[in-house]
Amino acid sequence: MDNLRVAIVGAGPAGIYAGNILSASVREAGGRVAIDLFESLPAPYGLIRYGVAPDHPRIKGIVTSLHEMLDAGSIRFLGNVEIGRDLALDELHERYDAVILATGAIRDAALDIPGIDLPGSFGAADFVAWFDGHPDVPTDWTLDAEQVAVIGNGNVALDVARILAKHPEDLRSTEIADNVLAGLEASAVTDVHVFGRRGPADIKFTPIELRELGEVPGVDIVVHDEDFAHLEGVTPATNQLKVMLRILDGWRTRPSTGASRRLHLHFYHSPVEVLGSDRVEAVRFERTAPAGDGGVRGTGEFRELPVQQVYRAVGYHGTPVVDAPFDDARGVIPNVEGRVNGADGHVSGLYATGWIKRGPVGLIGHTKSDAMETIAHLVADAAAGRLAAPRIDSDVVELLEEREVAYTTWDGWLALDAHERALGESHRFARERVKVVPRAEQVDISRSGALIRT
Repeated sequence: MDNLRVAIVGAGPAGIYAGNILSASVREAGGRVAIDLFESLPAPYGLIRYGVAPDHPRIKGIVTSLHEMLDAGSIRFLGNVEIGRDLALDELHERYDAVILATGAIRDAALDIPGIDLPGSFGAADFVAWFDGHPDVPTDWTLDAEQVAVIGNGNVALDVARILAKHPEDLRSTEIADNVLAGLEASAVTDVHVFGRRGPADIKFTPIELRELGEVPGVDIVVHDEDFAHLEGVTPATNQLKVMLRILDGWRTRPSTGASRRLHLHFYHSPVEVLGSDRVEAVRFERTAPAGDGGVRGTGEFRELPVQQVYRAVGYHGTPVVDAPFDDARGVIPNVEGRVNGADGHVSGLYATGWIKRGPVGLIGHTKSDAMETIAHLVADAAAGRLAAPRIDSDVVELLEEREVAYTTWDGWLALDAHERALGESHRFARERVKVVPRAEQVDISRSGALIRT
């Protein structure tokens, strides 16, 4: 196999796994590959850094594995570079044998009901980005509501609900940014209501997420007997579901502690309208019931819950990459097993992996298998001579410097990482790290004396 040059766009788990698997695959085939990993943010790791709640250190442990892959030196990290702004997709094709798009899905999926755009109604992705210290969202978030609704029955809904309900002193030891902690300390929230269209036997949580919910100090969990009436005679489809139903059933009989905050789990509630004139005042739901085919049906019974804020956590949606094919309805780049398809069929040398390839479903393990499938096709195409050779034989860094793009590097990330850890060590709450939030500050720290690794 001839030597390859490959660009990967997106430095979350999908992009890093793709680079690591590609490097190993080409090496096993007797070839060599130079891989450049582009990221629009100054730091790597994508949703692991900016999409996982700060009180989930076990999930964030995947960073150790991703760090080892990038630190091995076979992948060159180029951060703070946005494709479509700093570099065009065509300019990558000119310089690389193949381009892999691993940009993920970071937008909130739509919830098409009246009133969803009222002030006080938010997408969960925006709130998650705020409490994770994302540099491209406002640093302030108003938490002036006592009663809050979270719509969704997945892990993101639980993350949002848990952070809203949790007392801020229980987050002080995490890597939470200071501005976020200050916002949570000013919160007026007393009750968080989580709503799902389906019943307890159809929840999309994972057992660890659900169990942790019941261990939050100073927060009572409230469930309602009426939501469990349809479970008689139902056999859980998986052992995981069996465990979660056992957890929920235990909460039904757990007495209230009189805690100052409560987290309510409501099932069989389908949102039909967000009510209010100038801002959110309530949410109207239709009660649902099992339809017998695995779905639910409306019962014609409607209920209104007074709330002052609503967070929709009904899924993520991909964002187009400039000049790449895109299926806006599904929020993905159209592809067949990772080979990107345009109007005239397969786009030579263009591939996709991760959520932008298959949609925002599955966990980290699925991302790895996704990358294996995509890379297998790329390597096969290279071996068969189906990739067009690069037309420009020059380092893309020269182009970035010519355009005065303030790109960051792996050494730059190590500098920023060390800086954040030092902030954590010196912090009055002794944290593992304190995130630097402003983009400009991240770039300045990363670029001060950092060398590009070749």
